[in-house]
Amino acid sequence: MISGSIVALITPMLDDGAVDWESLDALLDLHLAAGTGAIVAVGTTGESATLAVTEHCDVIARTVSKLAGAIPVIAGTGANSTSEAVELTAAAQRVGADACLLVTPYYNKPTQEGLYQHHKRIAEAVSIPQILYNVPGRTGVDMLPATVARLADIENIVGIKEATGDLQRGREVIDVCAGRMAVYSGDDATATELMLMGAQGNISVTANVAPALLAEVCALAIAGDTERARALDARLQPLHDVLFLESNPIPVKWAMAQQGRCGGHLRLPMTELAAQYQPQVLAALQALDLL
Repeated sequence: MISGSIVALITPMLDDGAVDWESLDALLDLHLAAGTGAIVAVGTTGESATLAVTEHCDVIARTVSKLAGAIPVIAGTGANSTSEAVELTAAAQRVGADACLLVTPYYNKPTQEGLYQHHKRIAEAVSIPQILYNVPGRTGVDMLPATVARLADIENIVGIKEATGDLQRGREVIDVCAGRMAVYSGDDATATELMLMGAQGNISVTANVAPALLAEVCALAIAGDTERARALDARLQPLHDVLFLESNPIPVKWAMAQQGRCGGHLRLPMTELAAQYQPQVLAALQALDLL
């Protein structure tokens, strides 16, 4: 089972918007050294919405090739078109991804039955292990625990990234999964508490800038070391907060540029972090010696 700190990796870009392959390779090396448990390639933090299908598939393939099985690669293959999600998921399987992460269809606002049929169709079409991704704050649709429970009966749906940030909801999802599939946090601010409740890991934005610290806090929480996990989590909370001052991945890319890990460039309609927030992000990085 994939577990621990799972980075929702940014897609580094050059100033003309092209993928920065050299920086991507360096980031993968960084995560290997820092103890990251798995990589999410071209998830929503990786700006999947603005990468062309060929670029999307190329980034997944490069990540799989570079890591060469050292740690698992989870390919972001969600879409608001079921047929497109099937296409992307099949492409990820062909290049050797270990699993796929499928965000609920955004904008369409499907019913709960529509969500069930969407994910069922993808799972039946492509045999690769699949992880559901519920993030209603970004998609406009909320996959309810009853729907998660139905999908848990499908053999190759193996997990869910629960990103509501609501710990009561997280507890409900853990309960309905009842060991049938893994639960991962998708909200850095509440991830430690969800792991202490029984979640298997954190698909993390913060891990982009603090990979070793996230690997440590996840290991402590999964091991049930409540006191030490909460103490480290308290140190990390200011960083979690500032990385969402504007829409993700705007703050995290700016932070990584200050660390010299990438150029910080984004594709429109995303723009650079507003000047008013930059000192707060910088202060949070400095407080944890991340510069």
